Amino acid sequence: MKRILKWIALALPVVLLAAFFVGYFRSDNECSDPGRGTPAHPVKAIVHCDYGLADVLKLENIEKPVAGEGQILVRVRAASVNPLDWHYMRGTPYVMRLSTGLRRPSEIRLGVDYAGTVEAVGPGVTRFKPGDEVFGARTGAFGEYVTAKADGSVALKPASLSFEQAAAVPVAAVTALQGLRQGGAGPGKRVLINGASGGVGTFAVQIAKAQGAHVTGVSSTRNLELVRSLGADQTIDYTKLDYTNAGVKYDMILDNVGNHGILENRRALTPEGKYVLIGGGGPDDGHWIGPMINPVKALLISPFVSQDMGMMLAELTPEDLGALAGLMQSGVVTPVIDRRYSLAQVPEAIRYLEAGHARGKVVITE
Repeated sequence: MKRILKWIALALPVVLLAAFFVGYFRSDNECSDPGRGTPAHPVKAIVHCDYGLADVLKLENIEKPVAGEGQILVRVRAASVNPLDWHYMRGTPYVMRLSTGLRRPSEIRLGVDYAGTVEAVGPGVTRFKPGDEVFGARTGAFGEYVTAKADGSVALKPASLSFEQAAAVPVAAVTALQGLRQGGAGPGKRVLINGASGGVGTFAVQIAKAQGAHVTGVSSTRNLELVRSLGADQTIDYTKLDYTNAGVKYDMILDNVGNHGILENRRALTPEGKYVLIGGGGPDDGHWIGPMINPVKALLISPFVSQDMGMMLAELTPEDLGALAGLMQSGVVTPVIDRRYSLAQVPEAIRYLEAGHARGKVVITE
C-alpha cells in the first residue's frame, strides 16, 4: 500500500502538468469558431470569450437554443448572481481551469440561477409542458433563453412567488438547506450563521428557524435589523464582537465567510459540535487555490478532534428545489432581494456582488 501511495504521489504532478499543457494548447471555445457568423435565430445572452474582470462580459446575439432529447426550453424571465459566476468569469482559483479551460473558458455563457416559462419540450419529456412556470439552475442563465434537463435541477415555481423571487433561490437556498442538513440543525440546536445577511445566510436563518433551531446571526451593524427580521433569536455585530472569543458554544456553525481560522471556530463549538464551511474569501483572495485553503485545513484537522470540521459543496437536486418551493409557498421562507439589474447590466451586477456588501440576492430582470 505504501508503495502504491508513493507512486500516486510521484505521478500526480506529472499528470497535472500533462493536463495543463494539453489544455493550454487546446483552449479554443465557441468564440474561436470562424463559422460562428450571424445567428439565424438570434437571442440575447451574456458571453465571455476570455477570463478576466467584468469588462470581459458582453451582451451579444447567439443562436436560439433548441430543446433536445429530455430537455425543456425556458424563456428566462429573471436570473440571479452568485459568487460562482465571478469564479467562472475570472477563472479563479486557477485549479478550476483544469475543467473549465486553461487559457479561455470552454463554456462562453454565464449565469446559473433562473426562473421563467417553458416554451417548448424535447422528445421524451413528460414532467413539464409549454406554459409551465419553473425555476432552477443551468449554465447560461444570463440570457433570454436557456435549455435544461427536465429531470435535472428544475422545479415548478410556487404560484405565490414572482419570477424575481424564484430566480433568487436555487444555488443560495439549496446551499443553505444542505449545509444545515450536514450540520445537523434541528429542534433545540444552537446554530450560528456567519454571514447571515448574504445570499446563503438570509436563507439559512429562515430555514434553521423553520427547523426549530435557536439561531444566532453574525453580520455588520447595518444588517442586524434585517437578520432579526428573518427570525434570528440573537445577532452579533462582527465589528464589535468576535464570536469565536465570546465564550458561547454552539452545536453548529454555518460559515459563509471564512474570516476566522479553523482552530478559532473550534473554540465556539460544543465538544460534539459541527462546523460547516460554505464559502470564504473574496475574488482577490488567492488565485491558485483561493478559498479552497480553509476547506483543506478543515478536512485535515477533523480526524484529530472531537468536533466535525468540514466543508460543503451543494448538489442541486429537484427534490431539494421542490422542498424549498414548499417552504416558500407556505410563507416560511421568503427570498431577500437587494438590487435589480437588467441583462445588459450584468457586469455592473457582478461588480456589486464582488464588493461583498450585498444584502440577500442580486437579481437580473427582463
